[in-house]
Amino acid sequence: MDLHAAADPRCTLAHTRPSPNILLDDAVLEKAIPTALGIAFLNSGQACAAGTRLLVPKSRLDAVKRAIVDAMPAFPVGYPADRKTAVGPMVTQKQYERVQSYIRKGVAEGAEVLVGGEGHPPGLEAGHFVKPTVFVNVTNDMTIAQEEIFGPVLCVITYETEEDAIRIANDTSFGLHAFVSGTDVQRARRVASQILAGRVAINGMLDDQQAPFGGFKHSGVGREFGTFGIEAFLEPRAILE
Repeated sequence: MDLHAAADPRCTLAHTRPSPNILLDDAVLEKAIPTALGIAFLNSGQACAAGTRLLVPKSRLDAVKRAIVDAMPAFPVGYPADRKTAVGPMVTQKQYERVQSYIRKGVAEGAEVLVGGEGHPPGLEAGHFVKPTVFVNVTNDMTIAQEEIFGPVLCVITYETEEDAIRIANDTSFGLHAFVSGTDVQRARRVASQILAGRVAINGMLDDQQAPFGGFKHSGVGREFGTFGIEAFLEPRAILE
């Protein structure tokens, strides 16, 4: 069974790398950080659209770190049947071990664990449960920033300017999904228009069945949903005189 298919059926159509979420300098952290964590931990991180690279202004890093620590209690790990659970288990033991290997690799390459880390959450040793983990001091060339972990692991990467953020976001051979978070919606739209991804959501994890879903670059070709998705099933006919 394809691991991606088991966790998110849409991922059978395209592969991705960690989707970027650009946090602009005017973002309200009390709102943007819980949203960013929700986007990263979507389906326990087992989603091709999960925004697992959080790009933040370097000047706001300390505030971002505090906001992350404050927001983490809202993402408890547990059994899916429990209504309080926000992060469930990995789909298989193999995937659990894969996520653990990436957490170890992040530490080995110099990233700092802000919350979470290796091993099972306390009290959940029997199962494929992973501690929701947030790394800081991540650079975009690290393995955890360049390869798809497919688990509840978020990488915080700092940027200097808006142009720098866009460059880092696009510094990948893939482009399935991306996010922009900020108060000035017009500015957020301008930034979003410069990200090379099939879908870019502003201020949240958004979906619209009328909007096409698919990737740029090595994230594949073709689209699902909307008129673009329907057209893939049609055969055009030309009548010439």
